[in-house]
Amino acid sequence: MDDPDCDPRALAATYRRFDVVNRLVSAWGHVYRTRVRPQLQALGRPARALDLGCGGGDVAVRLAGLAARDGFDVEWTGADPDPRAIASARARERPGVRFVAQDSGALRAAGERYDLVVSNHVLHHLDAAALATFAEDSLALSSGRVLHADIARGRLAYALYAAGIAPLSAGTFLRVDGLRSIRRSYRAPELAAALGGPWRVETPAPFRVLAVAEGRAERA
Repeated sequence: MDDPDCDPRALAATYRRFDVVNRLVSAWGHVYRTRVRPQLQALGRPARALDLGCGGGDVAVRLAGLAARDGFDVEWTGADPDPRAIASARARERPGVRFVAQDSGALRAAGERYDLVVSNHVLHHLDAAALATFAEDSLALSSGRVLHADIARGRLAYALYAAGIAPLSAGTFLRVDGLRSIRRSYRAPELAAALGGPWRVETPAPFRVLAVAEGRAERA
């Protein structure tokens, strides 16, 4: 998927099917209940939330739906520097959810501020320098919680994904890119060491890691 010359039809199909895959494996329902909803409740006012590296936009849209169901007034922005991802994500736009072709550095330079910053499956794509920059940008963009969710590397995760993704993978990059992502991803202690303070790394569900910190921005 990172190849700029990859098959655009397979790429578009992959972004569409991420909605199903993320609902099955990414544990955002649990993270919403335990981390996002309490943050929005404590805020007690309309909020701004950011999904960094949003890809096809399914996580932002899902979180927006959960928050709306609970009666929260939240303006959601999904940001990704890849215009192909944003083209797919914009098909999901709706009132209160928008997508922009920008990276964390551009948003920070523009002075953007949010009450909540999240990402899904971004960290394992980054080398050490890019990870440090991304983490620092996310802290500077948030006046509240920052949550970076990713896969936890492991042989069982690899084997189960290889077998389980077959029904969804035809005509997509879900299998080859998913297995590559698992090989590249962190175990919880590795991610904690790579990020350092002020990050805490949790395991919210099997085969998942969640990096948690409080942002440094002034209130949005």
